[in-house]
Amino acid sequence: MSATIAVLPESSSPLNSQALAQKYIVEREKRIREDGLTQYKEPTGNFARFQDDALIDEISPREPITDSAEVLIIGGGYGGLLAAARLSQKGVTNFRILEKGGGYGGTWYWNQYPGLFYPHELKPQLPHLHKLLIFTDSQFAGAQCDIESYIYLPLLEELGYVPTEKYARTTEIHKHIEMLVTRYNLKEKTIFQTEAKSMTWDEEILSWKTETNRGDHFNSKFAITATGILHKIKLPGLEGMELFTGNSFHTSRWDYGVTGGDVNGNLSKLADKRVGVIGTGATAVQMLPHLAKASKHVYVFQRTPSTINVRNNKPTPPHFCQNLKPGWQQDRMENFNDRISNCRQEEDLVNDGWTLNPATSILGKADACTDQVKLGQMMMMADFQLMERIRARVDELVEDKETAEKLKPWYSSMCKRPCFHDEYLSLFNRKNVQLVDTNGKGVDRISPAGVIVDGVEYPVDVLIYSTGFEVTTAYQRRSGITVTGRNGVILDDKWKKGPSTFHGFQTHGFPNYFFFGTTQSGVSANFMYTLTNQSMHTAYIISECKKKNIKAVEASKEAEGQWVNNILQGSAPMLQYFTQCTPGYFNGEGMVGKHPEVSGQTAIYGQGASAWGKLLEDWRADGKMEGLDKIY
Repeated sequence: MSATIAVLPESSSPLNSQALAQKYIVEREKRIREDGLTQYKEPTGNFARFQDDALIDEISPREPITDSAEVLIIGGGYGGLLAAARLSQKGVTNFRILEKGGGYGGTWYWNQYPGLFYPHELKPQLPHLHKLLIFTDSQFAGAQCDIESYIYLPLLEELGYVPTEKYARTTEIHKHIEMLVTRYNLKEKTIFQTEAKSMTWDEEILSWKTETNRGDHFNSKFAITATGILHKIKLPGLEGMELFTGNSFHTSRWDYGVTGGDVNGNLSKLADKRVGVIGTGATAVQMLPHLAKASKHVYVFQRTPSTINVRNNKPTPPHFCQNLKPGWQQDRMENFNDRISNCRQEEDLVNDGWTLNPATSILGKADACTDQVKLGQMMMMADFQLMERIRARVDELVEDKETAEKLKPWYSSMCKRPCFHDEYLSLFNRKNVQLVDTNGKGVDRISPAGVIVDGVEYPVDVLIYSTGFEVTTAYQRRSGITVTGRNGVILDDKWKKGPSTFHGFQTHGFPNYFFFGTTQSGVSANFMYTLTNQSMHTAYIISECKKKNIKAVEASKEAEGQWVNNILQGSAPMLQYFTQCTPGYFNGEGMVGKHPEVSGQTAIYGQGASAWGKLLEDWRADGKMEGLDKIY
């Protein structure tokens, strides 16, 4: 077997920008709903089972714990692990990690659905290089990261590891996490199957008091919440869900007891089953090829088609490892950030669908390198051309013309997170796969026997919700933690009219508290860049507090106000872009600008991720910790 290189075809149709813009508006209006963010159900009550951990049989019994630590880290995903690693590098080792799952990984722990894997013939063949640990004797499988592994997997230089392929899969990501945990001795500091429920600042002892769902009580001088942005399950608010008599689950809690198989696929229990999948985003795009091969029949229920660009994954070539210089990963991250902003370097180190997409520049400052108006016009035309090629690819790969038309996305390429796949579109040529396009309306309701769309019932034995996660809802709702700061102020109450931070991860009135995420931070398509900077900066502040005997530190009211103004000033181009987009989690289901949870204050740093990273670096180099109130 030999690898094939997929290429986006050129569009044969002349470009009519006015007609395309009007088509985008028409398709957007079909999908706008007045209920916006409230159209989804929380996995509580009758639906609580959808968030049960499918990877463990039962919660391990234990007695409640009462303990103290210098730092308490909430979350055992990459954010929490990076916080722990950076603290360790700074000599701060008295910390605890609380993780609600049964293992490390965060989104990579929960999302263990079947994904692509390398056939044996395509396994990477890499030499064993001095000081580089490279796995060559096993094939990695499972869900695949859509960001290049050399910039996504953190601390590669510190770990002496080079990923085996350009886009890493679940099992290799887990191997990387194991190495990180071992390197920094994190296992003995971690408590699994434990969810923080409340965090309260005690002004008398200048510490945080944290309580959990297991009856635990923790005191810590500092607290870090790294609960992630893709973990709170989002269920559609469909009538009749609780009445369905077959098996149903969310993709992030994949039930292999129902499907058979594992992350490699081989879903043997579906051979005589009719399977329905609601949702056609990034997860569905990866797992549907396995479902199609294994199931008797598959119905794919689509509200809005995704953009499906080429993937072209490939093994890491031997020459990649031979000339790596110190700092290579950080340099590659910065190159990626610059390529997807408007300060495009001549050399494109990553060279993929992200760096070649003109619309990714919404993640950077529009006038950073050239005239804003002229650049905006160029970007719009380039994006029209890219989307025409993506739609031409649908025509090229999907045989039935009616089905092909329904699979074409009619919106700008960054309105939804782009998808990259070389098998998804062709699966609709299979006789056992049926696309049920809802023309933007979504599914009507669920019946005991199946799914109803436009009055027609589609009978299914297994129903899979590939409906994603809450991203732009209130912080407490997403994290599951009630955070109470000085004078009894609850964080969600303070942020009722929109978040207010300093640098994106500290807020006035909540001393010694750090929260990792996207809001008001520098954000790249590579979220690991954001987490890398937040963890380094947090570890620096905590270590400086130890050195200088600072008992409490928080964002000053003035510094916070200035930062919020900075965010608001830079948010206009991005808000304007997303206002014109089809509904999705990037624009709060079309509510951007209409709701405080998706307002200018929830925007990211407008100068771009690398500029934000440099700002933090310069702040640390200055050594004065300006903008922070301190108690000695």
